[in-house]
Amino acid sequence: MSWFKRFLPRSAFSQTVLLIGSLLLVNQLVSYLSVAVYFIQPTYQQINQLIARQVNLLFVDGIDIGREHLSMVDALNAKVRDDSMQIYNLKQAREEGVDRAAYYSLLSAQMSEHLGGKAEVRIAQGTEFEIWIRPPQAPSVWIKVPLTGFNEFGLSPLTLYLMVIGALSVAGGWWFARKQNKPLKRLQKAAISVSRGDYPAPLPPSGSTEIIEVTNAFNQMSRSMQQLEQDRALLMAGISHDLRTPLTRIRLASEMMVEEDEYLKEGIVHDIEDMDAIINQFIAYIRQDQEANREQVQLNELLKDIAQAEANRDGEIVLELSECPEIPMQAVAIKRVISNLVENAFRYGNGWVRLSSSFNGRRIGFSVEDNGPGIPSDQIPKLFQPFTQGDSARGSVGSGLGLAIIKRIVDRHQGQVILTNRPEGGLSAQVWLPLE
Repeated sequence: MSWFKRFLPRSAFSQTVLLIGSLLLVNQLVSYLSVAVYFIQPTYQQINQLIARQVNLLFVDGIDIGREHLSMVDALNAKVRDDSMQIYNLKQAREEGVDRAAYYSLLSAQMSEHLGGKAEVRIAQGTEFEIWIRPPQAPSVWIKVPLTGFNEFGLSPLTLYLMVIGALSVAGGWWFARKQNKPLKRLQKAAISVSRGDYPAPLPPSGSTEIIEVTNAFNQMSRSMQQLEQDRALLMAGISHDLRTPLTRIRLASEMMVEEDEYLKEGIVHDIEDMDAIINQFIAYIRQDQEANREQVQLNELLKDIAQAEANRDGEIVLELSECPEIPMQAVAIKRVISNLVENAFRYGNGWVRLSSSFNGRRIGFSVEDNGPGIPSDQIPKLFQPFTQGDSARGSVGSGLGLAIIKRIVDRHQGQVILTNRPEGGLSAQVWLPLE
């Protein structure tokens, strides 16, 4: 059953269309069978009964076979006054197409009852509608009864009716499913926007009662999340701002320390610089890089700028750039992503960093690699959470917001961040960004 479920539609729209289509198919089959049983079959039986009476009339006075009528076929044709019937022997009947006619057991049984012996009824539906009867009074002949008017039109009224009703029903079902699915698609897009940190305007309630209730609940949730995000940002910004005042006083006080306490001064200044860097990370995390508009940027130029700015470090930075097209991005934000990754690579590596770019036809990407100790595989998924660090492998310097900031920026660009350990040792951070 698992392989069967894979072929079933999963979206609400396709499921609704499949359900309506299945119900319509069952309805069409039931309608066709009902019409066939209660209308077509009695009509055929009535026609069969009338033909049986005419056949009986052919044999009621016997068959006069003499000089004028050399065979039974000729004698029977002589008794037919018009073209309502035509009589053939077996050879002639085959030439006229009796073998292509379909055998009907129900009509044959009915004809046998009317004619008082075993009879056979066949029906041919070609350019003309023809009924073939082999009567029990003369099993060596076939009687053909052509019926005009049955095939006057290319489609029977029943088939035309079922086709029109089916087409209208499918069109109505498609329109109904589309109307029901439209607010759900709008709700899906709004939910994706909220997950990326964008809070759209309240969605207009439309659709069924249940969808309207879900839309109202989503609007309320979106407002609550937006207010919570604003309160959190205000709280963190206030704390970060207020911390800078005592840090400034401490730094001024350290500058006034006597020479005998120089060893203490260096430690205090170093701690203040670390705390200032942590506060800057808080502010960067709060801003979520929403202040910049996207513009067409060449990724390789950003990588070159970062490599040039980091060239004065103690270590080696290697550039391996591939040809990449320009893509829309927030240049300042992506540059911060590259800088943070390079900073981590130098901090936790052994002085070697490689920056590379690539293009696979659908996305462009860049990677930052180092030759440090790497990170245990089970800790990698946790590193993107705020205030989380890979303590056991790469130290515990900083606030633990660096990778969280990176993931936020990349998520806002509908991109992907992948961390893997290099086979040669060290960590590889790869970022993929879509073309549009």
